[in-house]
Amino acid sequence: MIVAATGSVHVVHNVAASRFEAEVGGHLCVAAYDLDDGVLRMTHTAVPRALEGRGIAAALVSAALAHARSEGFKVAPVCSYVRSYVRRHAETRDLLADGYGV
Repeated sequence: MIVAATGSVHVVHNVAASRFEAEVGGHLCVAAYDLDDGVLRMTHTAVPRALEGRGIAAALVSAALAHARSEGFKVAPVCSYVRSYVRRHAETRDLLADGYGV
């Protein structure tokens, strides 16, 4: 299921793999998570070096946070990129799980 489309980035929620994905230029980009007791633990964001700087990681994290919001989940930004994203996007801070300030 496509959950977000930003420009040419189409983000898909792969529930079975616990990650949000985008295939760009034949490369798989991901934002992985664990879901536990209503908390989406964002554990890893990966974009191949050749694709960095195109907003792909931001599209993945944005889709994950939108999903968390729509499902009523809180978010634990374990991944440093996700923490940085939340710092830059104050409108997402209300999603933070207890103990996860940025």
